[in-house]
Order: sequence, then C-alpha cells, then structure tokens
Amino acid sequence: MENLIALFNFGFFRNAFIAAFIASVTCGIIGTYIVSRRIVFISGGITHASFGGIGMGYYFGFDPILGAVAFGILSALGIEFFTKKADLREDSAIAMLWSLGMALGVIFIFLTPGYAPNLMSYLFGNILTVSKGDLVYLFLLAVFVIGFFLIFYRMIIFVSFDEEFALTNNAPVRLFNALLISLVALTIVLNIRVVGIILVMSLLTIPQAIANLFTKRFDFMILYSIGFGFLGSVAGLTFSYTYDIPSGAAIIFTLVVLYGLIKTTFLIIERANITRGKD
Repeated sequence: MENLIALFNFGFFRNAFIAAFIASVTCGIIGTYIVSRRIVFISGGITHASFGGIGMGYYFGFDPILGAVAFGILSALGIEFFTKKADLREDSAIAMLWSLGMALGVIFIFLTPGYAPNLMSYLFGNILTVSKGDLVYLFLLAVFVIGFFLIFYRMIIFVSFDEEFALTNNAPVRLFNALLISLVALTIVLNIRVVGIILVMSLLTIPQAIANLFTKRFDFMILYSIGFGFLGSVAGLTFSYTYDIPSGAAIIFTLVVLYGLIKTTFLIIERANITRGKD
C-alpha cells in the first residue's frame, strides 16, 4: 500500500491513474453495450480496421489518430451497410474490413519516406506516457458517452434488446444503430492512443465478463464493469512498476487473473451449495 501511495509522487503515474479511470468509464459503458448486443467481434473488426487510418496519417503527414477516427467510424458504418443493405453475412463483412484496414495500414507505412514509425505503441500502448492533452481528449469523450447514455438510455435499451418490436413502433432503429456503432468506433480509437489496440479490446470485454458473474441488469453491469476495469488497471499499473514490465500487458494479465479468481470462487461456492443440498 505504501508503494502505491509513493507512486503518486510521480506525475506520469498520476496521469496514468486518471487515464485508467477515464478509460474504465468509457470502456465500461461501451463494453457493456457491446457484450450485451453480442457484437464483440464487430468491435475487434473496428479496432483493427482503424489501423488503416493510422497508416494514412503517417503517409500524408497528419495526426494518425484523426485518420484512425475517420477510418474506424467509416468501417463501423460500412459493417452496418454491408450486413443490412448488401445482404452480406456480418462475420464476412467484419473480416473483409478488418483485413482491408490492416493491409492499407501496412502499405501506407511501408510507403512513408524515412524511418518506419514504431507501431508497438498503437498495438500495446503505454499508459505511463499519457500527456495532459490526452487526458483532455479522454475526458471529453467520457462526458459525451455518459451524456449520450443518460439522455437516450431508454431508447438504447429499447433498440438494443428488442429491435423488431422497436421497428413496429416506428422507433428510429437504424439511426440509433448507426449512432451507437459510431460511438463504439470513437471510443475504441480515442482509447487506442492511450492504452493500445490490445488493451482496448480487453477493457471492452474482460470487466464485463466479470460483471456478468454478479448481475444481468444492464445498468448494474455498467457500474460493475467500470469498477472492475479500474481495479484491474490500477493493480496492473502497480504490478508493471514493481516488476518493470510493459503496463498494457500487465493490466491485461491482471484482468484475466481477476476473472479467473472470481470465476473459480463462484464455482467453488456453487459446488458447495450443491453438496449441501444433497446432504
């Protein structure tokens, strides 16, 4: 505990701590929507397709994250279009855009003059290098995500869990699907700069899997996901600093171990209850 408190003397750790909290909030909300709708594979496709925008940013000389945002949102809308309008299977559309984005990213980076940029930061991230500017972007994203879900919470639940009934009631299903999938893309891409592609996927799925062990309610899952995501992130940061290992990998490892411990505990309790019932 004393070691953790001592870490707050360092500015980089304070920034990482704040970034971990904000990322846990945005990924907790969006991840709960993704897991509840069972579209985790779509988020994976968006995440990797945005790599094409990163490559374009390096090649044309603008901020790679801006390219990733544009590419991510267009890929998300493209998946919606191909599956709903072009009669293409969802998994096929995701795989096609996933591979296209990665291919374009590699091509543009290869064509970029000079030394090839280090792409490991986009794959695994480094939350310990978060700047105050990054924190501002993350904060604005968190405000927007929270505000959107608070204002349209009932409509989001209505459209997400009973789409056919919503259509029969003339609800703006297609509009909200497009807005939500664009918000998913925006959340993923803006968090990539801070925590990397791999860790974003972990924060969008593992805390939600843990939360699902405790509750099935959408609102409670959001709160539990935020809590477990933040707990795993802080524990991972401490683990990373103590053993001098990459922060992203440490956070992912911590989250998986946390899930394993809680799941094992639930199984032990369940078996104990079954044994008592038989007695």
